[in-house]
Amino acid sequence: MNEELNNARRDFLKIAAALPAAAAAPWAMAQAPSEKTAPAAAAAAAASSPDIAPVDRVFITNEDSNTLSVIDPMSNKVDTTVNLTSFDEDARPPFRFVTGGVMPTHAAMIHKPLYHGCVDAHGAVPNPDGTLLATSGRGSSNIYLIDAVNRRVLGNVANPQAGPTTNPERLSSGILLGREPHEPTFTRNGRELWVTLRGEDRIAILDVEQATRQLSGQGNGVPASALRAYVPTINGPAQVWFSKDGALAFVISQKVAQLEIFQVNPDSKGYSRPKRLRLVDLSAQDKPAFTPFQKLSPDGSQMWLSHKLADAVSIVSVKDPGTVLATLPLGEMARPNHLEFVDNARGEATYMSLARVDDGGPNGAASSRLAIIDRSVPAAQQKVVGMVYTGGREAHGLWTNPANNLLYVAHEQDELPGTPNAGQVVCSAFDVSTPLEPKLITQIPLGSLKLPSGELRNKKSINLVYVRPGTKGQTA
Repeated sequence: MNEELNNARRDFLKIAAALPAAAAAPWAMAQAPSEKTAPAAAAAAAASSPDIAPVDRVFITNEDSNTLSVIDPMSNKVDTTVNLTSFDEDARPPFRFVTGGVMPTHAAMIHKPLYHGCVDAHGAVPNPDGTLLATSGRGSSNIYLIDAVNRRVLGNVANPQAGPTTNPERLSSGILLGREPHEPTFTRNGRELWVTLRGEDRIAILDVEQATRQLSGQGNGVPASALRAYVPTINGPAQVWFSKDGALAFVISQKVAQLEIFQVNPDSKGYSRPKRLRLVDLSAQDKPAFTPFQKLSPDGSQMWLSHKLADAVSIVSVKDPGTVLATLPLGEMARPNHLEFVDNARGEATYMSLARVDDGGPNGAASSRLAIIDRSVPAAQQKVVGMVYTGGREAHGLWTNPANNLLYVAHEQDELPGTPNAGQVVCSAFDVSTPLEPKLITQIPLGSLKLPSGELRNKKSINLVYVRPGTKGQTA
């Protein structure tokens, strides 16, 4: 499996090198000017055309259905649903998705005694070259590695009971780590995966190469464990994100109002030897002590922290590690989840996904919104300068394409009855070629995973990443 993944990576690196900078035919058709269009308007349309390559994919973790929806941004449709459940690996009733002709609820199905699949698929992050994804199972206490090129789970094996009513593969057990693995993050050199164990007070550090070997069962007997170390940290660690040079690791928490900063201190082979540098008191910025997400600014100078219950976002210095430069209010009950940066020739913005649902969205349906922050001014002067409806309910993960002119947003709740996508969770695509004026392009229903015994609806989207295999991404 490891050799197959490496071969796939090499193939896609060759393909990516030969790709044109923009290969978005469906988008180009939608924006193509008529013969009567003025040259200036035609130039503007060309400038706003999103940069999409044929290998690009959007991966979304669906926490309730324990699936990954994979969207092709050229068509804005789901082209694959990656199965992290263990249903239909056996033809007998206890293994099936449907029992006695009754479709079980999502919660009931994962409590079947013989279910060994993922529970609460949550965190997701690409490795530096976008060929590999790490996904956490919060409830099953493990992580899975996903081949982003072929869109398949590493470590799956052929099902010896495969037949017309069973799945051809048996799901990998992934790698067990500890209570509540919330968010995984690759180090900048791609050698390690740091996973925050939110139900504990430690971080699990995995050797990525050894993890792929462990999952594929290479070597004689049982291969050495991929787990390199557990690092003690603040209680309830939610996420790690690294400085641009990879020298520092920032750790946030959903249980204490603190930010912990480690020196990564890599050895000659690039493996970390973490040392605590500083513990920062955030009680003034985050009194409820609930900071679930953070991300580094594009220039590498700032770490932005989302304080969900404090309805705010803080900007922290990387040069003077841990110094809080500003804290921006987002509005009462805004409930920010994730954040994303968009920098291009037309502006610099930070988008915050808000879990709050407001009336008056697209098609008159209730919808969440994105808060828009203008980052072209100094940190102390930054503020929310606008809001835009996302077209879905309870916005969560968001990620941009490499050119920073296209944005995707995931949502947790289903669309309401009487709306175009009733009963479906949707992903929204935005044109962000003018960062302070994002425009909703479309809402993408995520559909279902077709199992032999029934259709499992993709439900409760959490993390979202935009990946171009073979190209340096946001974790590089």
